[in-house]
Amino acid sequence: MKVGLFVPCYIDQFYPNVAKASLKILERSGFDVEFPLDQSCCGQPMVNSGFVKEGEKVSNHFKNVFKDFDYVVGPSGSCVHHLIHHAGIGENEEEPKVFELFTFLSEHSDVPVMTKSFPHKVGFHFSCHALRGLRLGSSSELVEEPHSIVKPFLDAIPDIEWVPLENVDECCGFGGTFSVFESDVSVDMGRRRLEDHQSHGAEYIISMDSSCLMHLEGVSRKQKDGIKFLHLAELIEKVM
Repeated sequence: MKVGLFVPCYIDQFYPNVAKASLKILERSGFDVEFPLDQSCCGQPMVNSGFVKEGEKVSNHFKNVFKDFDYVVGPSGSCVHHLIHHAGIGENEEEPKVFELFTFLSEHSDVPVMTKSFPHKVGFHFSCHALRGLRLGSSSELVEEPHSIVKPFLDAIPDIEWVPLENVDECCGFGGTFSVFESDVSVDMGRRRLEDHQSHGAEYIISMDSSCLMHLEGVSRKQKDGIKFLHLAELIEKVM
């Protein structure tokens, strides 16, 4: 099994520790992982802004870079959703299958053994793309059995307290270019998302998407409320 690690551009530029943590988790789980140096953006920002042809060029570059891998794994529900559902990567049997990191781990390995304690109250934020796009958890607007791809991972961490939320699957307000063109609405959504976590005593907010964390952390710093933020990969790597 040949696994290629896909690192979204905003993680590469702003959150390199998320990429390092993802690599360590995959390797400790027994996978042979490579990081192609020629990889670039998945093309989502361009497509979201209406530049579809330009985005297709970037997606085609992605296909070429990862063509010799069996699987492509990335720590981002947002980018992985774009690659699967908009760029159509993986539809051709000759192309590698693209997975969000924890979906890949869930389907191809056991939940890692967590040996270190994390005695903190944790609020979990599901990004919209991971939740409603990739269907990695149950959403409140649908009548369905509750499920969550991340719950087994969090439940395996010693001494962690996963706090309840009033609105478990509300958007943080980031939405990529939405946060630029509708900044007032975006910030207000971020504040409301933070208030839900704060009201339940969350010390940390964890997510599978650094883009959501970047937005929420920016609002949090402005408010000086002291909440800490971690990508789920960073948390799991800390306690493995």
